[in-house]
Amino acid sequence: MNSLVLRAASRFLMTLLLLFSVFLLLRGHNEPGGGFIGGLVGAAAFTLHAIAYDVEEARRVLQIEPRHLIGAGLLLAAFSGLVGVLAGRPFLTGQWTSWELPGWGSLEVGTPLLFDAGIYLVVAGTVLTIVFVLGAD
Repeated sequence: MNSLVLRAASRFLMTLLLLFSVFLLLRGHNEPGGGFIGGLVGAAAFTLHAIAYDVEEARRVLQIEPRHLIGAGLLLAAFSGLVGVLAGRPFLTGQWTSWELPGWGSLEVGTPLLFDAGIYLVVAGTVLTIVFVLGAD
């Protein structure tokens, strides 16, 4: 497509969609959202860019093969499950740690967030693989 309006809007919307996808990822295990919907929204940002420009430009902006996102996501999700095993608990048992950040307070991070991040990468990689293959000439 060769629309000047779509190209100008896609630059702004891509940033907005990626920020919103990270927001959905981070709020996911407490409220609606999570890795799946965050990954879909993140993939939609690159899909919009591919429609506005072309698939090769979207691949250049992504800077990584979508298949590598799938592999990294699977490894991250598996690792989040193994953390419980290493702690002597069943596979995928949630483990949390707390960090004190100066001027910020206490930050609690757990393996459910790692699992959601893995799902985010798998979903985004899968959708982008499909979109890039279908959009290629």
